Amino acid sequence: MFDRMQTFTKEEMTRIHDSAMEILREVGVAFHEPEALEIFRKHGAKVEGDVVHLDEKMVTAAIEKAPSRFNLTARNPERSVWIGENDFVLVPGYGAPFIITPDGEQRLGTLEDYNNFCKLVQTSKHLDMNGFLMVEPSDLPPETAHLDMMFSSITLCDRPFMGSPLSRQASRDAIEMAAIAFGGEEQIEKEPVMLPIISVLTPLQYSQEMAGSLIDFARAGQPILDASAVMAGSSGPVTLAGVLALQNAEVLAGLTLAQLVRPGVPFIYGATSCPIDMKTGALAIGAVENAMLVSGTAQMARFYNLPSRSGGSLTDAHFPDIQAGMESAMSLFTAIRCGINFVLHACGILGSFVEMSFEKFLADEELCGMVKKMHQPIDLSDGAIDLPMIKDVGIGGQYLTQPKTFRLCRTEFFLSDLIKRQSYDAWKGTGRKRLDQEATEVLAQRLDGYEKPDIDPAIERDLAKFVAKRKG
Repeated sequence: MFDRMQTFTKEEMTRIHDSAMEILREVGVAFHEPEALEIFRKHGAKVEGDVVHLDEKMVTAAIEKAPSRFNLTARNPERSVWIGENDFVLVPGYGAPFIITPDGEQRLGTLEDYNNFCKLVQTSKHLDMNGFLMVEPSDLPPETAHLDMMFSSITLCDRPFMGSPLSRQASRDAIEMAAIAFGGEEQIEKEPVMLPIISVLTPLQYSQEMAGSLIDFARAGQPILDASAVMAGSSGPVTLAGVLALQNAEVLAGLTLAQLVRPGVPFIYGATSCPIDMKTGALAIGAVENAMLVSGTAQMARFYNLPSRSGGSLTDAHFPDIQAGMESAMSLFTAIRCGINFVLHACGILGSFVEMSFEKFLADEELCGMVKKMHQPIDLSDGAIDLPMIKDVGIGGQYLTQPKTFRLCRTEFFLSDLIKRQSYDAWKGTGRKRLDQEATEVLAQRLDGYEKPDIDPAIERDLAKFVAKRKG
């Protein structure tokens, strides 16, 4: 297939791999969690203080143990998902402390905002999974906020979800809550139901919280989403090649730990590396170089036969405007076109991960639907071409009133909920609304029409008791 984006040769990918192996062997990776150091030491790795030095043999053995594709079980079995190889999932934004209001003001997020995002995921036609930390609830104590978010994720939505890795205790709480919801820890070990995002402390470090959470989730049989976020020119090399080598070393170190803890546990090779803006020093997740790194990340994951992760509708804009649309479309299209399997931040993100917007969430949903449609194969069968109909209409005829047009008019093309294709006079007559203004109205309708998915009352009661007990 012809593609103008750079396709790495095997020799080029091997060069990135060899560079990462040299980094792991000679520089090492710091793990600020004693249990992680003990696990590495027990399996023969060279450990100096907090720094672990890995040889290629140990890393290669870990790569070979991790599956190329895995399933996440949903509360509603019909909404379970496969991740890896040709299968991909779209997941909402993650980690934003602020909400951008329809008039462009920035305010702190609340649990109500988090719950509303869960409701939007539940009613979405295009998202595949619920997330975690879609917005930080400022109205909850930080040390227990994860309990309320996990409770909402499980009860307000019946899709697969992300677990809490915010601390060692938070990871254990997430595992216990998932066990309550799905029939026990043995059951979720057999059929994983969630995954955490384990964030690398670039360059070449895993914090105590992240390393500990990785160990706990892997031990419980839950897939690990490992994420390197190198800031090119700041926390990492200024060249994209150097970034790819550094993030490769960081992610492979996490993979190795996960496989030492539980051989065969699913693992996603993830990265959201991007440059800094050399004018301001700010993170530039909407930069074109981000899309180039997404392509490289996807190729390196395939090189190791691992599922991949990158960002989705990423932008540095602080409002769902033209800049947000340009950057988000470029980022999301590149991720799916290049074969990313886990697309985080597919909906809602603004301001370089700092803000979420309900209006942009809905606009990004439309974008997700369009990109999914774009990647559906065109049916080239005789029935789809339909030469008899073309001959029957002949020269100068019309197809609008053909029975086939009536039959397929609601299914053949992507039907948008927000994008309008009307005359100027019609647009003017309906108030000259911008897309973000239309989204504000649609948001109210979506939330008003939300219906909570069925859940066993005993399970919900047990979850509520667990949350109350932990808070106490």
